[in-house]
Amino acid sequence: MSKVAEKPSLADRFSYSVSWSADDEGFVATVAEFPSLSWIDGDRRTAEDGLVALVAEVLEDMGQSGEPTPEPFGQRTFSGRFNLRLPVGLHRELALKAEREQQSLNTYVVSLLARRA
Repeated sequence: MSKVAEKPSLADRFSYSVSWSADDEGFVATVAEFPSLSWIDGDRRTAEDGLVALVAEVLEDMGQSGEPTPEPFGQRTFSGRFNLRLPVGLHRELALKAEREQQSLNTYVVSLLARRA
């Protein structure tokens, strides 16, 4: 008999990150959708688990008070487009480099961003 995986809770769907902090002498868990929340622990997994539990509590409080909850990044829809304003000189420089590479400005800038992401 196969076991059906449970649907993850809303708290489990957010974008968590855990990194070592020399200043705190522990692992610091953060969550992109709630930038003011974090959890510190000497154990990496415990730091993340602590933050997930805290987020679950915050979500419950938000629900009880009628506050809207943020949508997890993994559930958001992105169009693949965004407008960017930049200094005229930088625009000129990028256009010239794109031309030298025989690429459109858009293709050139996307390739630069992809290398840095």
